[in-house]
Amino acid sequence: MKSLTSLQLFLLLSTTVFNLFSSTAAIGVNYGMVADNLPSPTEVANFIKSKTIFDSVKIFDTNPNVLRAFANTGITMTVTIPNGEIPNLANEGAASAWVNANIQPFHPQTKIKYISIGNEIVLLGNPAHINGLVPAMIALTEALRKAGPQFQDIKVTSAHALNMFQGLTVPSLARFRVDLAETFFKPVLQFHQQNKSPFMINPYPYFELNVMSDNIDYAVFRKTPGVFDPTSKKTYSNALDSLLDKTYTAMSALGFGDVDIVIGETGWPSLGDPGNKAAGMDNAASYNGHLIRKIVSGAGTPLMPNRKFETYIFALFNENQKPGPIAEKNWGLFQPDFSPVYTSGALRDGPQPNLGNPGFDAEVKV
Repeated sequence: MKSLTSLQLFLLLSTTVFNLFSSTAAIGVNYGMVADNLPSPTEVANFIKSKTIFDSVKIFDTNPNVLRAFANTGITMTVTIPNGEIPNLANEGAASAWVNANIQPFHPQTKIKYISIGNEIVLLGNPAHINGLVPAMIALTEALRKAGPQFQDIKVTSAHALNMFQGLTVPSLARFRVDLAETFFKPVLQFHQQNKSPFMINPYPYFELNVMSDNIDYAVFRKTPGVFDPTSKKTYSNALDSLLDKTYTAMSALGFGDVDIVIGETGWPSLGDPGNKAAGMDNAASYNGHLIRKIVSGAGTPLMPNRKFETYIFALFNENQKPGPIAEKNWGLFQPDFSPVYTSGALRDGPQPNLGNPGFDAEVKV
């Protein structure tokens, strides 16, 4: 075989990198719009398609302007139904009307992949939403079936915060909350198993810092001695793996370890209020840079080796109108002018982060 020129070698490596991103687990981004300075949805769709590694986008409503903007881009979409609509959607007529109004005008030109009914309803604790979720999921799935064969590839799910475990146990002993395990999570997981839809979770090591004794390095994938699970004999090098394995163990304890897990939200803020030691550029770059490499590598977790997790990073933009502390406005990978807030590896042809963690790099074998 004759030797390659420098240009040929560059093109070969570029193709290899592209194939790495395009042939492994989907990696997407949450596109929030709580801001008064964002570009148009059409500009956003063009940017994501042409400049980033993302092949999927999650939004927190069914904004028709956004759905139209992503038509014929090949990018898959997750749309969200507000929590307050859950009780009404248990009615088959209401579910069909919702599909007719919010899905039929757009799909399949816009590739809607998931419908998330509600967001973090257990965290918010409204009994009507908790009790109504499974009936609404069933009714909406039936409405999609009745709408025609072109809609039956859309899966119904709901994104869950990780306040769902009983106690603060190691991953191998994790269980769902006693008050909800049989009455809520078992029917939810049974629905997913029967319909081959994913259990969507929002794991945020940033919000778990108190649980982890404020070990920021462990939370953002930096090299640490790790955390040993004496039951499984596994050592955890990062907090995300621990949260994923807690979820898997709790699911398995109910008999649903075969249900797919999708990461609906995870990320890290790049700026916080004075005294917030966790929020910052370096930590955000470390977390999201390592996250992207990990997901693309398909390395899995200690209890789920080589398992691929479809993942949606939170978030695409900093959102200047979000209420709460400064950190809430600064989860974005990009500024509204599309310039990177920091180097994360999310740009297709952009610079890659210098993660400075040979132990992790060797582990994921990217």
